[in-house]
Amino acid sequence: MGTLRPAVLLTSTLLGASAVLAASSPAPHAQIGAFGLDLAGEDPGQKPGDDFFRFAAGTWLKTEQIPADRTHWGSFDVLREKSEASVHAILESAATGRAAAGSVERKIGDYYAAFLDAPAIESAGLAPAASGLQAIAAASSYEDVAKLMARADLALPGPLEFGVTLDRKHPDQYIVQVQHGGLGLPDRDYYLRDDGEFPALRTQYREHIARLLALGGDAEAATGAAAILALETEIAKLQWPRAERRDRDKTYNARSRAELNALAPDYPWDVAFGSSGLGAIDGVVLAELSAIAPLGKLFRATPLATWQSYLRYHYLKGNAAHLPAALDGEVFAFYGHTLNGQPEQRARWKRAVDATNGALGEAIGQIYVREHFPPEAKAQMLALVENMRRAYGRRIAALEWMSPATKLVAAEKLATFRPKIGYPDHWRDYSLLEVRTGDAFGNAVRASEFEWQHDLARLGKPTDRDEWFMTPQTVNAYYNATFNEIVFPAAILQPPFFDPKADPAVNYGAIGGVIGHEMGHGFDDQGAKSDAKGVLRTWWAMSDVTAFHGLVDRLAAQYDRYEPRPGIQVNGRLTLGENIGDLGGLTVALDAYHASLGGKRPPELSGLSGEQRFFLGWAQIYRNLYRDESLRNQVLSDPHSPSMYRVNGVVRNIDAWYAAFGVTPDAALYLPPAERVRIW
Repeated sequence: MGTLRPAVLLTSTLLGASAVLAASSPAPHAQIGAFGLDLAGEDPGQKPGDDFFRFAAGTWLKTEQIPADRTHWGSFDVLREKSEASVHAILESAATGRAAAGSVERKIGDYYAAFLDAPAIESAGLAPAASGLQAIAAASSYEDVAKLMARADLALPGPLEFGVTLDRKHPDQYIVQVQHGGLGLPDRDYYLRDDGEFPALRTQYREHIARLLALGGDAEAATGAAAILALETEIAKLQWPRAERRDRDKTYNARSRAELNALAPDYPWDVAFGSSGLGAIDGVVLAELSAIAPLGKLFRATPLATWQSYLRYHYLKGNAAHLPAALDGEVFAFYGHTLNGQPEQRARWKRAVDATNGALGEAIGQIYVREHFPPEAKAQMLALVENMRRAYGRRIAALEWMSPATKLVAAEKLATFRPKIGYPDHWRDYSLLEVRTGDAFGNAVRASEFEWQHDLARLGKPTDRDEWFMTPQTVNAYYNATFNEIVFPAAILQPPFFDPKADPAVNYGAIGGVIGHEMGHGFDDQGAKSDAKGVLRTWWAMSDVTAFHGLVDRLAAQYDRYEPRPGIQVNGRLTLGENIGDLGGLTVALDAYHASLGGKRPPELSGLSGEQRFFLGWAQIYRNLYRDESLRNQVLSDPHSPSMYRVNGVVRNIDAWYAAFGVTPDAALYLPPAERVRIW
């Protein structure tokens, strides 16, 4: 149970302005290299047409190392470390206790200090979890189990989960959405595949479950672990593949409460909704419609003892960070080391930063913005967004495959994109969240309850279009189709994504590409299903839908052929929206760069043309190292392609890249012109 947020479509972003990005020579002292590119990180021995990703970053890839407490390392992670250090300083200052009682500074300081107090957590033992464990042990009916899964203070998973989110067909209201869930491994494939490392991983998962249950005092830990793995395997069989869950039409199925009860009568919906405070709701939206009834039957067919073992395990796992080191270490040993290849657990202070960000993100964000985001940055970023909006408009107007009628509606949608830059106009009110010194476990429970009460209070009220679904200190960005908005938090508005002293070509390739990516989500295979007002509906002419799908089907087929690890292939359907965003975003950014030149020829810098620097700017932001286990997890569960394909998979479809680097038909990345996908 919990808030089901709008789909956040990952990319990156940064600040800039037309004046800053004019096609003049760069000022000296760019933060990276002489003009924004790390030329020392390139591999001049690599032919760009064979592997542009390694040409642009090969030396960096050979010489850089993933920190022991990380599963991957790249441009995003460098900025995340910087943001983490900034938030750490804020929290250390707040934790001195000098701030007024009840102030946001005092709350974030007390929350952070309590999480950091490992000796107090160790001394408390399992006592903080006793009431939750007792409630699970006392469950004597399926109704009791459903009540436990619905309690905000326990934050337990289940095969059927629900929460409050935006209504995709009525953007001015909130709805309750029901979807499937309940797995402990990253994706259903981990339960169902019998090739490669998957059988061994399932064995390791079962052994981990048994160890954690034993640490929690379970005398039948091995039996319980086997039952949990068997149960989650049955849940996995009934779940939709992740690529199918992307479909915004198929996952919107409005039903009344009576229709839901008739569809899945084996699940005690009324009891569950009542336990969560949703007893008065009239209807819901069902996500994976065909899975709801079978999962309800599985719920009722599973022995109560199995559900109790399942809930005990997930309760201990979910709260391990606030429990003694033996439990915390066991969870890391499996989820961090075995599953993701991470050699060392992150330092306690880093995890304290993450925990406090999760509970009081905007309270920290207020201070972060004051200290790290100058007011003029917002205006600069808005100017660059407008440059990209105009470039998109030109591209749409010139499309050969889109009809004039659809172009008019697409132009309306583009014109109504709302950019949010840096930080919200209004901050969250945390006055009702009680934070106690020395009570890390209780603080986490109260934060979960506070968030749920915040969500409950939304129902029946107009949607808050000023709300953000990321904090200012988050290194990321997103497009929200229901509000038709593009959102760029402050923390990502830094080099290598944007540097006011860098070469304009580099900036357009980096920040221009990622802004174009976010805008492009409004016109990808799913975002394009919502109109200018955010309403989920068909607004394209059917001939345009057919033409569009012909293009994106070809792009999906390209990515299906990529295999970053033996036996682990990219899913072109799962990653389709992000791949469309990358290709369209970089194509439009190149158009914007050309327009910024005003007909002038850009200078050569270090022997590189403007277009070469543009493509290298894009490649630089996606240089990344992965641990093998982490790469496997990304391919199976993440809608983003691995970094090497966010570079190579994109540039090989852009004609200008071939000309810029003299790529010939004998090159490994070469695609004949007829096979290159051109969407926007």
